Amino acid sequence: MSSSIPRSAAVSAVVAAALAAGLLAGSQSAAAESEAAVRIHDVQGTTRISPLVGKQVTGVTGIVTGVRAYGSSRGFWMQDPQGDDDPATSEGLFVFTSSSPMVAVGDAVSVNGTVTEYVPGGLNSGNQSLTQLSRPQITVVSKGNELPAPVTIAPWSVPDAYAPEGDPANGGSINGLTLKPDTYALDYYESLEGTNVRVGSSRVVGASNPYAELWVTVKPWENDNERGGTVYGSYTAQNTGRLKIQSLIPLAQQPFPKANVGDWLTGSTEGPLDFNQFGGYTLTARTLGTVEDGGLEREVTEKQHKNELAVATYNVENLDPTDPQEKFDALAKAVVENLAAPDIVALEEIQDDNGAKNDGTVSAGQTLKKFTDAIVAAGGPAYEWRSVDPENNQDGGQPGGNIRQVFLFNPERVSFVDRPGGDATTPTGVTGTKGRAALTFSPGRIDPANAAWEDSRKPLAGEFLFRGRTVFVIANHFGSKGGDESLVSHHQPPNRSSEAKRLLQAQAVNAFVKDIVALDKQADVLVVGDINDFEFSATTEALTDGDVLRPAMLSLPASERYSYVYQGNSQVLDQILTSPGVRHFEYDSVHINAEFADQNSDHDPQVLRFRP
Repeated sequence: MSSSIPRSAAVSAVVAAALAAGLLAGSQSAAAESEAAVRIHDVQGTTRISPLVGKQVTGVTGIVTGVRAYGSSRGFWMQDPQGDDDPATSEGLFVFTSSSPMVAVGDAVSVNGTVTEYVPGGLNSGNQSLTQLSRPQITVVSKGNELPAPVTIAPWSVPDAYAPEGDPANGGSINGLTLKPDTYALDYYESLEGTNVRVGSSRVVGASNPYAELWVTVKPWENDNERGGTVYGSYTAQNTGRLKIQSLIPLAQQPFPKANVGDWLTGSTEGPLDFNQFGGYTLTARTLGTVEDGGLEREVTEKQHKNELAVATYNVENLDPTDPQEKFDALAKAVVENLAAPDIVALEEIQDDNGAKNDGTVSAGQTLKKFTDAIVAAGGPAYEWRSVDPENNQDGGQPGGNIRQVFLFNPERVSFVDRPGGDATTPTGVTGTKGRAALTFSPGRIDPANAAWEDSRKPLAGEFLFRGRTVFVIANHFGSKGGDESLVSHHQPPNRSSEAKRLLQAQAVNAFVKDIVALDKQADVLVVGDINDFEFSATTEALTDGDVLRPAMLSLPASERYSYVYQGNSQVLDQILTSPGVRHFEYDSVHINAEFADQNSDHDPQVLRFRP
């Protein structure tokens, strides 16, 4: 599926809006002109935008190489078997029919239609556009023709440089730049837009999903890790070998194979190269290779020693009592077995007692009882919990779900220091004397009236005692990356608009930690949770300002720094940061979800063990 918006309504609107904004080549007068029989490479041109956009063209010929008869982006791809020997111009083209196309693979067709630039996700998404023919008139000339030989996308064909810098005169866009497919990976893929392509045996770097998709890399050595993924380690390491594979065959006709990171898609996978909203360049597989099991297993962390405190953070993905018991049992088993029953577990995305039913319910006692009972049934400790109920629909997430952070703790190992008074709107603060800090409310929320937390989860602070030593834990779930442009944006570098809010959130948490450390330089403070940002991001830099915190993730080798897999990139979203008082620790990103087709959450939990 190329877009979540009705494509038939979007095509003309997007073109008209883009023309008016000067984003697409051509003009209103040019859009009204008619063009005599042209070739596909004339339509595609040497930039991302067709030189014929908005024009009516006639007699565009080619061989049908793929048909999409489902979803909101129905149509077919055709390819001119006679190329122009210009590597910048694609010989393939998508024909948008809106209904199931009445053509078959191997048909030779002649098409009249309007050249349009369709932007999956809309103009505001920042996505590149897909050159296509719309409102087509199609004539089948002959059937059963041999398909044009596929272009093999191979390690040596994809450049190591990702994309050119956007044109400052065009708002940082690369749309108007002449393609250099021998120099930049994005230009290489764009030069093959609509073309019949293939990949040979390739390693899976993004697990299969319910939408008949998975991600492979054609560069198995590129920022690889020992579990088979490809690590996203900086804004300049975009991993050029990643490519999405999506089946052209509806699931009802042929089940999509299940694949985990580290598996191999063996043999030959072949079909037209598409561009869609959910990942960009996509090999829409007419024929699909075979998945070979790589034997990936879920990790198990070490058990903490008697005098070590184990603290974990785990995003449990909108857990609520209406979820099947199997989800509770699987998450509970992971806490007990894979995480070795940590002393403290900070949970993110605990929903209220009736989930996404939007009726004003904010309590989560039923959710937490069902979860802690499942942990006991799995052989784990009888965890107690502390949290602060949010105001209804004020913390983001699913409407009515009222997600929040929660502390679970094992009372046989650690005590919670209860200081009543904290609620959804009353902030906790720092008090005490030199050398001994304390929270005014425990549990309590940090600065909940701060505009940084509008429609977002407020941090939850708690004070614990372990073997007579005070430990402060701050559980977080920062604002999501929703609204950011993708790595395949026509802006290079892409705009990361969501970062502004997380930056303010990080500054608020950093200021709170500074208040604690100002009273006690040796205080044990752990800032944990779904930070929704990378270890190298401005968000993380703001959290660590003044050296009051350091990311524990940086204690791991670069190839092991990830907690989430997104579009084939293994990357960091979940973190634990430590104050200077936490001198020696062991850290583990426990990979049990993100790399697998069968997931209990889309995040991997994090565990830190230290001696307070």
